[in-house]
Amino acid sequence: MIEVEIPGYGHLELEHLICDFSGTISVDGKLIPGLKERFRELAKHLHIHVITSDTHGGAEASLVNVDCDLVILQENDHDVQKESYLRNLNGTQVVAIGNGNNDARLLKSARLGICVCLEEGCSVAAMKAADILARSAEEALDLLLNPNRLKATLRY
Repeated sequence: MIEVEIPGYGHLELEHLICDFSGTISVDGKLIPGLKERFRELAKHLHIHVITSDTHGGAEASLVNVDCDLVILQENDHDVQKESYLRNLNGTQVVAIGNGNNDARLLKSARLGICVCLEEGCSVAAMKAADILARSAEEALDLLLNPNRLKATLRY
C-alpha cells in the first residue's frame, strides 16, 4: 500500500495501480524502456493491473517478467469495461494511468487519475478526467515511488 496525506486533497490509501498499455506505458506496442524496473519496485507496494485494448498487439510479449495482471479487452465499450474493472477493485484504493478517450471514465472514477501524454498524444477527455497530467510514463510512476511529489502537486 502507498499512503500519503495531502493537505486540502485528502488521505490516499492506494492498493491497486491500473495502467492502460497502448500510448500510456508503451509506444507502438513496445513497453517503454526503464518501466520494468519501476514496476518491479511498485509491485512491492501495489497490485498492478494492465488493462488494454492492445491496439498494436504487443502487450503480452512486452510484459513478460512484469508482476501484473494483464487484461486484453475484447468487443466494444472499452471505456465501460475499464471502469467496471476498477469498481470491482474498490475504486477508492486505485490509482489509474491512461491517455485515451477510453481511459477517461477510468481516470475519473479512480481515487487518483494520472494522464500521460507521449508520442501517441492524449485525449482532452482523459486530461480533463485526470487529477494530474504527466509528461511521461516514467514521471507518472515516479510520482508513486516518491509520494511527496503527489503532495507537492495536489495540495491546496
